[in-house]
Amino acid sequence: MTIFKEKLEEEYLTFAEAKGLLADIERERAADEDREMRYELTRAIEHVNRFATLDVDESAAFVEELLELEKVDEPTAYKIANLTPQDRDELRAIYAQERYTLSGEELDDILDVVAKYV
Repeated sequence: MTIFKEKLEEEYLTFAEAKGLLADIERERAADEDREMRYELTRAIEHVNRFATLDVDESAAFVEELLELEKVDEPTAYKIANLTPQDRDELRAIYAQERYTLSGEELDDILDVVAKYV
């Protein structure tokens, strides 16, 4: 038996945005004493608490600034904002599956934006 799920919509989030949403879920679950938090939810909350270094407004500004650059699309902007690559090699790893490569100048332009937010 195979179950297929249809993707109805997709929204990209920064760790800061995910942290806020997960905090709401955590509060709801805590209010219901009979309802345990699933392992995956607990791990997700731990993950965003550990890696979300910016607040929601800062992370949104970060993504917007990245989107202004020519070779940064929406999914990549969110990956960069969440992973905050520190050098060209780390940034190249994010672009590894793309059909194009970035020049040294393009990589540096992105890293300059990253440097403003870390």
